[in-house]
Amino acid sequence: MLPAGEVRIYLACGVTDMRKGFHSLAAQVQTVLKHDPFSGAIFLFRGRRGDLIKCLFWDRQGLCLYVKKLDRGRFVWPQAKDGVVSLTMAQFSMLLESIDWRNTAWTARPEVVV
Repeated sequence: MLPAGEVRIYLACGVTDMRKGFHSLAAQVQTVLKHDPFSGAIFLFRGRRGDLIKCLFWDRQGLCLYVKKLDRGRFVWPQAKDGVVSLTMAQFSMLLESIDWRNTAWTARPEVVV
């Protein structure tokens, strides 16, 4: 069980046909990713060029589809051809800003007690 307010986020590896809509993406979540599209989780898909992503999620009333297209650059995506990757909310936030979420480092230095 997840803590209150925590959302699971899944990234579909590989390339997705960006012509797909609600029903086709929900079917892909069920058949390829082996998850329930009505679970409340966020499912992410990226097109071949890499400058467009779609986010599919259920908000308890219906399926929602969020689309973002970059003016420049590409969204960072895993090299795997298939499968699913789970992201944290911080990684998801970085992905939406087209920041490389795979190789982040904590830069704060621990306090030295003398």
